[in-house]
Amino acid sequence: GGGKGMRMVSTEEELEGAFASAGAEAEAAFGDGSLYLEKAVTPARHVEIQVLCDAEGGILTLGERECSIQRRHQKLVEESPSPALDADAREEMESAVERACAAIGYRNAGTFEFLLGPDGGFHFIEVNCRLQVEHPVSELVTGIDVVREQLRIAAGERLDLTGRAPRRGHAIEIRINAEDPARGFAPAPGTVTHFGPPLGAGVRVDTAIRSGSEIPPYYDSMIAKVIVWDETRPAALARALRALSELEVEGIPTTRELALDVLASPEFRSGEYSTSTLDDLEGRVPSLSFS
Repeated sequence: GGGKGMRMVSTEEELEGAFASAGAEAEAAFGDGSLYLEKAVTPARHVEIQVLCDAEGGILTLGERECSIQRRHQKLVEESPSPALDADAREEMESAVERACAAIGYRNAGTFEFLLGPDGGFHFIEVNCRLQVEHPVSELVTGIDVVREQLRIAAGERLDLTGRAPRRGHAIEIRINAEDPARGFAPAPGTVTHFGPPLGAGVRVDTAIRSGSEIPPYYDSMIAKVIVWDETRPAALARALRALSELEVEGIPTTRELALDVLASPEFRSGEYSTSTLDDLEGRVPSLSFS
């Protein structure tokens, strides 16, 4: 996970060293240094499909989530629907996921992840057989409680709906991490001296943080998720910017300012972005301008 054991190789001369270092990293992280090669898709977009499957063979797809704003292969911003997909491409991806679930007898909530190439072709990465951090994005556009449905499936109940879940509007999720973008996203443990979440219609904050909370250095750096919904992408984007501007986290560095810069960038506003966009913004936005 998180890009561990992965290396990009552009020339034959780089292969041996990259293979050795990737294998060692994978062995240390996962206890298995086995590697495989796959074609590099660049520039790429990271698009995933949320699915629910019950024990009776019922399959419900809840559309896609665009997850291309990343640092070190970790997602920072997610949205649904993806600006990169039209109705035909969306149906093609959801149909592929539906066929895969039927073929393997999948039962659970799950996410099928893909890279979307410049030619519009999609390439399978992996399936996460669990609840994803970004599941609220799908919940807001479908009105389906993914956690509740996952528990119902585990209890042996059937899905009330199969096929394609109805969708409405646009949702954006921003992960707030205790990291310092000015120091290469170094972890920033410490005490949250003040925490003030944004409020208002169409704004959801998932967190356990409050004023006085201690952020230890031992765990994942995410401390909150800000999720917004509105009827259109421009309206959702405006709501996300407002919510982030109202979010108050004092005492530790966070990725809040970076998220504001990303959402305000021409790339994100236009919907024309990729997994390399965050690197491309370095030196162009205040939160990624290092002296």
